[in-house]
Amino acid sequence: MTLIDALTSPTLKHLRERWWNDDFTEFLAETLRPRPGNRILDVGCGEGTAEVRIGRLHVSQIRLFGVDVMIERVMVAQHETAAHNQRVGYACADACNLPFRDRAFDSTFCVAVLQHIGDVEAAVREFARVTAIGGRVLAVEPDNAASYWYSAVPAGRDAFESSRDFFGALASARGDSSNPSVGPTLPTLFAKHGIEPLDVRLFPVSQVRLGVPPDDVWRRRREAVERALLDARDHVAAEIGRTYVDVLRTYEAEARDAGPSFVEIQNTVLFATVGQRSA
Repeated sequence: MTLIDALTSPTLKHLRERWWNDDFTEFLAETLRPRPGNRILDVGCGEGTAEVRIGRLHVSQIRLFGVDVMIERVMVAQHETAAHNQRVGYACADACNLPFRDRAFDSTFCVAVLQHIGDVEAAVREFARVTAIGGRVLAVEPDNAASYWYSAVPAGRDAFESSRDFFGALASARGDSSNPSVGPTLPTLFAKHGIEPLDVRLFPVSQVRLGVPPDDVWRRRREAVERALLDARDHVAAEIGRTYVDVLRTYEAEARDAGPSFVEIQNTVLFATVGQRSA
């Protein structure tokens, strides 16, 4: 799998479309076991990546449905699947209050969604409610708190720690109560809400840079922090952000001085929890 950058975001929030590859699609199909006539629900469908990928498997007569809390993403997903001549049902809906009857779907899944939800138990309870007895439930989530970071220059560690301080301050100012480490907790939550845990598969998401990163990498990093600063209503978070921008400049300078000996390694892990709706 591919690009992450802990210096621009504390989570995998914006990366669903970027690390999703054919191997992951095969895992999804193997796990959900789509059959002709099956109804499959994607909670937090984003821009329709899963729907397009599953559609390419050419399983006849499966019925795909996607929901997302943001209407803009739903509209993009509708456009994308229509462009691939796929018929998919979409709705704008909250994962904690799905607009479907009990046991409406043969399989339910979500990818990199629960890390942003305050009441994960409510969402898992809804997954169980809308999934038929014996149906599969799949949730793929990271443990963002366990991210690995290495840099060959001292300012690299300073930048990583500053990024955590800044994004943490922003989340605190917003009153964000979501759990960025939800991934490994899901088997327990599944069992609690009537979904028998069957398996946990780990998917690494990594980035290795050898030699000085190109100019556009540093530019994107600065711009990401500056955009976040524009939304920082809390003066403490804003001050931490301004310090972080200075640390990023120092990091860039040290990386350039290191030249070809510069190394940067990032890694986090997605926990794919597979369950089966019990009676």
